[in-house]
Amino acid sequence: MEIERKFLTDLKNLPFRPEDFPCRKIEQGYLCTSPVVRIRRDNDEYFLTYKSKGLMVREEYNLSLTEESYEHLRQKIDGRLITKTRYVIPLEEGLSLELDIFEGSLAPLVLAEIEFPDQESAAAYKAPEWLGEDVTMSPRYHNSTLSML
Repeated sequence: MEIERKFLTDLKNLPFRPEDFPCRKIEQGYLCTSPVVRIRRDNDEYFLTYKSKGLMVREEYNLSLTEESYEHLRQKIDGRLITKTRYVIPLEEGLSLELDIFEGSLAPLVLAEIEFPDQESAAAYKAPEWLGEDVTMSPRYHNSTLSML
């Protein structure tokens, strides 16, 4: 189960430099957007992911792929291939912020996601102002939707 909140973030408002934190290069495409079936390259790891419908709470299942399987499926995606750099920033209470800086035709979009252990803590979370607009309940900011724009 994935329980996360998502924010539309402006790099100019951040109280830290993303470059001071670990990052990963991500490339992902969608074989289907309803339900979501995604392939992803995360640095040198490859995955096939299923995500159920939902906004803040969704089922998520990941299956490892070989690079060859990923490259084969990459040729079959619908819509655009999404590329982004993801910085992982530790937060209080054991939480972490995943800051996605989109590249290519989705630049200069920046989204921040925080994953929570349960729905109660996600609902109770008081986001700092610098995170920006809470877009958790907007399907427009799902990567699967962005892939089709």
